[in-house]
Amino acid sequence: MSERQLSLNLFIYPNGHHEAAWRHPQSVPESSMDIGYYQQLALRAEREKLDAIFFADSPSLAESGREGLRIRFEPVTWLAAIAAVTQRIGLIATASTTYSEPYNLARSFSALDHLSKGRAGWNIVTTSMAAAAANFGLDAHPSAHDRYAQAEEFVKVVGDLWDSWEDDALVLDKSAGVFADSGKVHSINHVGAYYKVKGPLNSPRSPQGRPVQVQAGSSEDGRDFAAKHAEAIFTAHQTLQSASEFANDIRARARAVGRDPRQLKILPGISPYIASSEAEAQRKFDELNELVLPHVSLGQLRRMLGVDLTGHDLDAPFPRHLIDFNGTESQSSRFKLIIDIVDRENATLRQLINRLAGARGHWVPVGTPVQIADLIEQWFRSGAADGFNVMPPAFPDGFEVFLDEVLPILRKRGLFRSEYAGSTLREHYGLTRPESRYALKTA
Repeated sequence: MSERQLSLNLFIYPNGHHEAAWRHPQSVPESSMDIGYYQQLALRAEREKLDAIFFADSPSLAESGREGLRIRFEPVTWLAAIAAVTQRIGLIATASTTYSEPYNLARSFSALDHLSKGRAGWNIVTTSMAAAAANFGLDAHPSAHDRYAQAEEFVKVVGDLWDSWEDDALVLDKSAGVFADSGKVHSINHVGAYYKVKGPLNSPRSPQGRPVQVQAGSSEDGRDFAAKHAEAIFTAHQTLQSASEFANDIRARARAVGRDPRQLKILPGISPYIASSEAEAQRKFDELNELVLPHVSLGQLRRMLGVDLTGHDLDAPFPRHLIDFNGTESQSSRFKLIIDIVDRENATLRQLINRLAGARGHWVPVGTPVQIADLIEQWFRSGAADGFNVMPPAFPDGFEVFLDEVLPILRKRGLFRSEYAGSTLREHYGLTRPESRYALKTA
């Protein structure tokens, strides 16, 4: 068995990651509202010893309800129901630092970590969707720079709250009548630019010490933030070169702030189309793209690039001259990824929207099980990735074929586990359990 092992998460999107997956003949869109459906996906992922399941989230509805609704249930609640039927698989939920309060979020994720016996992870986002502002009484969505400044303070407060009970604070001495050592339960007394929080948290430190901190973002601000705070990074890359440059940059930034880069997992998204032949895999890809509604895809492109291309010839070269390279959107990592696709592949507008429809800019390889396994191994062995967020284009086929056809190849090559070695998400990822900040101060 290889000393270094892949980490693999199942990134669950209703019906699948292709935007037209809900229209596929095998799709059952009604299942998006059935917790039993998600529980069965998690159980299958756990039987195959995947590290975690992951739910994205956004506190607003961006898509058209008529043509392609992405239902988003509050993910911590959803994962609590999944925790009740699983034993080992990690449970990662997205929550926004811009549109949450630190105390409430700290309580929710601590509770998830307790009830799952140490399997919780928090995917930290600042929320890029401007529409969210109107749901929280704001007149305008904060700039990316301001959101990250707020996130810095938010993460510090949450971490202090998670650490506010030292590991041995609970005494539970019935004869002496001592429930907890009050000297080891700390008010955090935080006063900052954005938050004023006294603390402590009203529950003991959770099994992992702190839930695993995950981050999704590749902008300059996002990279700096990840280097300081993330223990796993979800990222999007189209090429091995791009992924390698990102991984090397993040690890260098982590070293610069005094962190061990080995305590940071880099996990790009992969949405593979898999079949017994390349031609059949390509047919699967084309079949889903034939269900794409161009005006819906153009709406997604407008949000990413800041320009409305409705009415342009879909089969003409992409109208690059219309893009505002100094606009707000130009600072995002996804903007840069899209322009890279256009420049590298000389894509038409239709080709571009079909590519983005597949997984919103994540890697979409097409091939046989051996070809997909080869690509995964290449990225892993080169250091461009420590593992992947597996993003099935459509359920159930896209998930089942990966587990049934690709995973056995990875195991045979010694790249992925056959059994769990631990029971917590930290143990799956090979991450150390952090000491309480307050215990360290008094040590």
